[in-house]
Amino acid sequence: MKREIKIASKIENVAIVENLIDEISLRYKIGAEVYGNVLIAIVEAVTNCIIHGNKLNAEKAVYIKYEIEDKELIFAIKDEGEGFDFSKIPDPTKPTNVEKPHGRGVFLMIHLADKLEFNKEGTEVTLKFKL
Repeated sequence: MKREIKIASKIENVAIVENLIDEISLRYKIGAEVYGNVLIAIVEAVTNCIIHGNKLNAEKAVYIKYEIEDKELIFAIKDEGEGFDFSKIPDPTKPTNVEKPHGRGVFLMIHLADKLEFNKEGTEVTLKFKL
């Protein structure tokens, strides 16, 4: 099953995404650990798209696609921003970066998803979770 939703870049629309994940969890009987990983990682990805990608411009959208395939939950989240270079995100675990506000969301996504990929433009992230 595939589904796509589109939300305006307003921080309050993260609640729509949280509800979507709750629906998916109930429909596919996703266990608590996977549910927690999915919820945190996807909320981080959408929040990054809204804040950093689309710069809180409510006229720009965030696109969230998901599908269940071969016991895997796959999300693709895309913004309408200029993109970014994934390789230049600071490692938030290094002592020199502990006080810096950037990199924490991507760090969480990397560690919570079973697989994470950015497109070359840095406008879309795909996260995969084993069910």
